[in-house]
Amino acid sequence: MKNWLRDNRGFVLFLVCFGFFRTAIADWNPIPSGSMRPNLLEGDVVLVNRLAYDFKLPLTNVVVAHVGEPTRGDIVTFSSPKDGTRLIKRIVALPGDVVEMRREVLLVNGNAADYSEPEALLEPGEHAGGTRAVRLTETLGQDKRRIQLLDGVAAKNTFGPVTVPAEHYLMLGDNRDNSADSRYIGFVPRHLLIGQAKRILVSADILGSWLPRLDRFGQTLQ
Repeated sequence: MKNWLRDNRGFVLFLVCFGFFRTAIADWNPIPSGSMRPNLLEGDVVLVNRLAYDFKLPLTNVVVAHVGEPTRGDIVTFSSPKDGTRLIKRIVALPGDVVEMRREVLLVNGNAADYSEPEALLEPGEHAGGTRAVRLTETLGQDKRRIQLLDGVAAKNTFGPVTVPAEHYLMLGDNRDNSADSRYIGFVPRHLLIGQAKRILVSADILGSWLPRLDRFGQTLQ
């Protein structure tokens, strides 16, 4: 074993450095579901900045130092407080915020989001011909993003008001009627945040032809 380590020390050092890089500095995350449609699609692979908020000991949730502060609108990867599954959602409320939803309308600290630019379409799904959907631009203060609502899908589109606890965040998927987010898994504590997704690295149409979607390569997330 010692001889093997001596003969392959360069390769071993590379593996150690690569592991440190992926677990402490930057990572990539494949998108397996449609919970963040229309902004993230199944088959996208996003670059995740693990140093956006905290520096952690590799392979742990032990925070060594705070590096930055999460903000409303950030797309983040995190470990589910319910079962540890890695998820990717959007932060819509910060510690101390009062949040509610009334028939799909999001309210934060008493301010209701504005919805504009509706676009009707059919989303692929289990039903023949797809599911009727509408995409809207949701604007709340300085935050603006495209979201999607599905017709005839049972979802928790009314809740609250609730107050986000200290050191916790409320997450929602952009595909509001098809997302296992804070409405179902609860608030997400800061130490479970993994990092911020800022850019799509590569993308392929995994629900169809499996061809690369070149127009999505390198796309910045909003």
